[in-house]
Amino acid sequence: MSTPQPPRRFVITGGPSSGKEAVFTELHERGLPASTGEIAREIYRKHRDRLGRHLQVSDRREYSREVLEGFITEYCAHKAGDRFYNRGIPDGYGWDAFFGLGPYPELEEAARTYRYDTVFVLDALDDFTTADDVVWAREREITRVHQLIIQGYYDAGYRPIFVPVDSAPARVDFILAQISAPPATSHT
Repeated sequence: MSTPQPPRRFVITGGPSSGKEAVFTELHERGLPASTGEIAREIYRKHRDRLGRHLQVSDRREYSREVLEGFITEYCAHKAGDRFYNRGIPDGYGWDAFFGLGPYPELEEAARTYRYDTVFVLDALDDFTTADDVVWAREREITRVHQLIIQGYYDAGYRPIFVPVDSAPARVDFILAQISAPPATSHT
């Protein structure tokens, strides 16, 4: 009887139109353990359906806390082996900054407590052709969110690995090549 491998957690993130959906589809097609859906998007849809409108300034902190809770639940549910996450806790820093909110104690505590082994940032695609009911950002907003997400990971003590624009299979190959080596030890 083999002993279970300790958990290794890998975040794949990036701003809107970075190609995460295609990368996660590829991970699933290869049978790799990965998030299904995107927690923040699912929670956003629930808020929008309940409110009958898009988030407004007064709704954003509640939304942020719900997303954080979802990320923590997903993190804690993983007990052994590798797993790829569609966004991670430090994404909250970027989105909150974009919404004009500062970090709050629960986010800072979670970013210190729940650590990921490696963070992959998908470089933004050159064009945006997906018709998604949630994406509202203009090109400069997409770029700004992407930059703020990256900064959030640096602020949380990570050194992200940037995944160049390519086909989804090539991006997954790149990611898998980075994690085949033993995880690096961080001294943060």
